[in-house]
Amino acid sequence: MVVTSAAVTSTAVTSPAVRIITASAPVHWLLGPIGHRQLGHIGRWRNPPVYRPLVDLLTMEERHVIVTYRFDRATIWELCTQLESDLMSPIRHPTGIPPDVQVLSVLHFLASGTFQTTVAMPSGMSQPMFSNVLYRVLAALLKHVRRYIIFPEVADLPTVKGDFYALGHIPNVIGAIDGTHVALVPPHRNEQVYRNRKSYHSMNVQMVCLADQYILQVNAMFPGSVHDAYILRNSSIPDMMGELQRHRVWLLATTGHPGPCCCWGVGSAWVPCSGGHTAA
Repeated sequence: MVVTSAAVTSTAVTSPAVRIITASAPVHWLLGPIGHRQLGHIGRWRNPPVYRPLVDLLTMEERHVIVTYRFDRATIWELCTQLESDLMSPIRHPTGIPPDVQVLSVLHFLASGTFQTTVAMPSGMSQPMFSNVLYRVLAALLKHVRRYIIFPEVADLPTVKGDFYALGHIPNVIGAIDGTHVALVPPHRNEQVYRNRKSYHSMNVQMVCLADQYILQVNAMFPGSVHDAYILRNSSIPDMMGELQRHRVWLLATTGHPGPCCCWGVGSAWVPCSGGHTAA
């Protein structure tokens, strides 16, 4: 038995991210003897799918751009330019999703914290397709992460220390370190290790940032039940701080972090300050 279904001649789907316009000929499906739907004959595309950005970032208000994507306009265009070569579809797929559409869709997904289907459908993608796009964009970002998330060089130390001193009048500070719990749905195996002290499942993510909240280091390897002190001891921070100790620089930390004698072997004391301690 042959079943014929005519595809919509022209459709338009809109979202804060992208618009898709498609057109196709009727599609014929052949039902096999055991009831499984098997592809028989598909008419040729009269017009291939075309993905176009619905929102022109040049005309959007900067505030709306930041709310939607959590980045300003200049940063988004820079990301699209740098990731273009990593996200371009092979030649054999000339109708693939353009890099800028992939980047905008993934940024909207990460900014909204919603489900993949919620972002994928308005973007003109199925959930499995968006899942592949999400993987590709994140993998491309990881290739460039070392260009942006780096510890200060020796030449940058005076500027970094000056910014912290202007903020809180604490001398020789080059970074603030703390952990934050990022909630998640835990895997069935070893579920208990993801339950934190606040009784919900999470990853305990350690971050170091500058006075202007620019991120210097991220460690997202440990589940929520792991203490901040353990994460610090098993991170790259002790080695990096050990290399900089001759410059007498400190990290601003909470009381949950161990002293420097436990971490990078420098015999300096913890200096109390408002809201936490600093390691000198």
